[in-house]
Amino acid sequence: MEQAAFLASMTGFSRSQGEVDGTAWIWELRSVNGRGLEVKLRLPSGFDALEPGLRDAAGKVLKRGNVSGTLTVRREVGAGFAVDFLALERLKDVAIALADEIPGALPPRAELLLGLPGVMRAAGAVEESEESLAVLRAAVAVGFAEVLEGLASARVSEGARLVEIVLRLLDEIAGLHEAASIEAAAQPGLFRARLMAQLSEILEPGRGVAEERVAQEIALLTTKSDVREELDRLGAHIFSARALVAEAVGVGRKLDFLMQEFNREVNTLCSKSASLALTGIGLKMKAVVEQLREQVQNIE
Repeated sequence: MEQAAFLASMTGFSRSQGEVDGTAWIWELRSVNGRGLEVKLRLPSGFDALEPGLRDAAGKVLKRGNVSGTLTVRREVGAGFAVDFLALERLKDVAIALADEIPGALPPRAELLLGLPGVMRAAGAVEESEESLAVLRAAVAVGFAEVLEGLASARVSEGARLVEIVLRLLDEIAGLHEAASIEAAAQPGLFRARLMAQLSEILEPGRGVAEERVAQEIALLTTKSDVREELDRLGAHIFSARALVAEAVGVGRKLDFLMQEFNREVNTLCSKSASLALTGIGLKMKAVVEQLREQVQNIE
């Protein structure tokens, strides 16, 4: 049975967590709009080798968007801490010698020495074997698959909301397109009448102007004022946009390009308009097309 296609947004967030032998890990993934797919991962030391595989996994699930992921790994509370007394003794000697060299310097404080890197560690960290680390890395990789699935699901849920908005805006454009078609039916006659009135004012009485030439110019200008082609193309764009929304998967780029075509036709419609009513409809349509473009930019 063919699986249903769902339109996805590029915006989403997901979180997963787990624990292995007293060590907890947390994955957080979030994504926003992007021209292509860009995955940035922040991994703790010792987990860098996982990154290429994680990127490949993300590329198989997501098509577009700027994705940022953070992995946090920590030993559970209760594991305790151990002090490396050898390192502490060496640091103390250095700190005392340095204080003696600086007039007025205070002697080193215990809590500050304990806070220096390498002095304190989680109890049992030294005994952590490569085998246990491999088990932890494997668990983290499985966790990434889970958080990635959660992000994809969140983007589909956001996509469902986008579908409602996009279809509503397309319906609004379709209504304005219908109103513009009705208003445009009178456009050639209106333009011709206006042009004839202007010609009667411009032409001097008795000046010889061939009526055939005047008729040719009127026909040419009337043709240029005809907006039926623009309206036909707009109708085709509305149909194409609805078809792409129904197609769902990976249509963001196509819809984004289609928005440029919408804008081009609406701008031409406004520039060729010979009536305030048609211009008003065109300007309303332009505003809705801009709203639609903003929503389309969120689609994967």
